[in-house]
Amino acid sequence: MLLILFILMVTQATAAPLQAQSGVVTRVVDGDTLWVKTSASQQLLKVRLQGIDAPEICQPGGVQARDALKRQVLGQSVTVTSRAHDDYGRAVGTVHRQGQDTGRWLVSQGHAWVYSYRSKKSGYADELQQAQLAKRGVFSNAGAEEPRLFRKRHGSCHARR
Repeated sequence: MLLILFILMVTQATAAPLQAQSGVVTRVVDGDTLWVKTSASQQLLKVRLQGIDAPEICQPGGVQARDALKRQVLGQSVTVTSRAHDDYGRAVGTVHRQGQDTGRWLVSQGHAWVYSYRSKKSGYADELQQAQLAKRGVFSNAGAEEPRLFRKRHGSCHARR
């Protein structure tokens, strides 16, 4: 019991604090990456949407996922909440527009899979299941391939340029 308490205390003490920033989306790179010009510092922040994995841009459904995200947030005021950066220097976090979680919306519309990390899935599993059952977005294609499997077989689209 003491060991569990100690582990919880260390985990909470070392977890990076949540950072919330508001700004305007200036660019959408693909279905899960965008740029936000922050209101406070007027700096550009590259954001990778946490908890989702959209199709690669060169993968079936990739352009549609990017375009759906553009329609939702490009030029719009958003709030980005993040606590970490990935290996590419992107802030990894959630993006809310008018109180709506953009990642959750993308999954529910069939434009992204739920991202798993070390066997932990994000909180969008119900939305994924509903999109698959309704055959929305990429799930209208029976052969839809998860982006992580696509990257494993073909590499990144960005590496091909």
